[in-house]
Amino acid sequence: MFMKKLTDEVVCTYHDPVVQTKYGALRGLKTDGTYIFRGVKYAEARRFHFPTEVEPWDGVREAFQFGHVCCELNTPVPHDQFTVPHFFYPQNENCQYLNVWTQHLDEKAKRPVMVWLHGGGWFSGSSVELLAYDGENLSKTDDVVVVSLNHRLNVLGYLDLSAYGEEYRDSGNAGLADLVMALKWVHENIAFFGGDPENVTIFGQSGGGGKVVALMQTPAADAYYQRGIIQSGGPTGMGPGGAAEHRRRSRRCAELILQYLQIPPENVREIETVDWYDLAQAAMNAIWTIQNEEGGRVGWEPHPDGSYYFGHPLDFGWRKESLGKPMLVGSVLGEFSGNFGTDIGDGIKNKWSAGQIAQYAAEKFGDKAERMAALFAKAYPDRSPADVLFLDTRLRRGCLNFCRERARAGGKTWNWMFNLESPFNYGTVAWHNAEEPYVFRNAAYIEAQYIPVVSERLEDQMAGAWVAFAKTGDPNFEKIPFWPQATADSVPTMCFDETTDLRVDHDRELMEEYPDPVFKGFPGSGKMYAMFGVKPE
Repeated sequence: MFMKKLTDEVVCTYHDPVVQTKYGALRGLKTDGTYIFRGVKYAEARRFHFPTEVEPWDGVREAFQFGHVCCELNTPVPHDQFTVPHFFYPQNENCQYLNVWTQHLDEKAKRPVMVWLHGGGWFSGSSVELLAYDGENLSKTDDVVVVSLNHRLNVLGYLDLSAYGEEYRDSGNAGLADLVMALKWVHENIAFFGGDPENVTIFGQSGGGGKVVALMQTPAADAYYQRGIIQSGGPTGMGPGGAAEHRRRSRRCAELILQYLQIPPENVREIETVDWYDLAQAAMNAIWTIQNEEGGRVGWEPHPDGSYYFGHPLDFGWRKESLGKPMLVGSVLGEFSGNFGTDIGDGIKNKWSAGQIAQYAAEKFGDKAERMAALFAKAYPDRSPADVLFLDTRLRRGCLNFCRERARAGGKTWNWMFNLESPFNYGTVAWHNAEEPYVFRNAAYIEAQYIPVVSERLEDQMAGAWVAFAKTGDPNFEKIPFWPQATADSVPTMCFDETTDLRVDHDRELMEEYPDPVFKGFPGSGKMYAMFGVKPE
């Protein structure tokens, strides 16, 4: 773990292990029986070009510390640092690094491989940004190989310069190509770390969930993974205007960046050598210019081109090659309302009287307040009436629709929700990122979430289901109720909570009638402003 206390029983050794990869030898660490290799270079890349393989080396390279993370356009102090502890690391454009946790260095071990794709949209974050991402406990307890990775983000990974010549035709998908190259590295080398290259699960949260969906629509990735898990991200399509509007705005962004940097179109190659801070300033200027001109946002995300990346399946259809790969799809009860909803009263919901709850409900729902309360009580009879005020609808609706449509197309898909209320602030609805410590078995390291006995039991259920899925393509195992797949007409949901249970279409009416959320901006989070393309009110 990032914060592990070394004892007589937990000792790091530095003289071994050494693993011979396709490119050269790596020396890592062995901690409490787990082999750890950090900062492994999986690719090289020129700015705005697709990555290439690393050059082989002689001798032994150390893999003790994490590699650089991608440069961010801005890195504010996160307002949710207590509920979602962050770990910041040096940034550099040279960021194609991955990390491995494993229990074996035997090519015959063939353990399931779980490749984690970090959150932060397509514009920020890293494989080490959250303390919950550490893979040691998951690998050690469940005997799997865990891999996490960094890749190019924001303007570095997704600036569409295709209007300026064939050389930059693919610049808008450079970051996605990094992900494919990382999976290729895993496919070619993970056996040396005890993993099975033919049994790879890609999983990610928030933007990482979107990356899972994008990879499933990218033919170049098909051979490198067998199943996917999306957590609180990626279930919805491109939105108004679709690919054409996305491409238009992206090209407008490139035009504005070149103008800001005073680079004539005929000298576009100069953008490859511009200082990062100047490039970042130009990108931010382009974002705000487009917002002021048009409203909306600039999406730093892959560009559907009909060949390399086929676009979101809800917009462009389900590829048969990935439709045959099973998926887990889900979200948490509160998502952004769970820790961004403190503008309701004093935010301490479990201290409110019935009168206060009724007042806040009337302010939020108007004449639908009683109807919302009744539907919420029907769907969640075990929860406080106040929780209807903090309910996520955007991702929940998206996940339900994604599951139904994928099932309709013939894909095996299971739906889940994370509902556990944390003890923080006298009780807080599950927030965006809340499930990650349970998937990675790191709940004890998150002060705002940990509940003795309950957390350990829920880790066993949730991590256990994820690992069962990684092993077999089916999440069912002995510690949870039977979990049926979604169909085109019905979505059974495994609700991971203090008492985990299966509910079938339990919130269908609630999701159909609950008012659409109104985004008001997130307090103190410039990262979020950049993602949504709006300034806070």
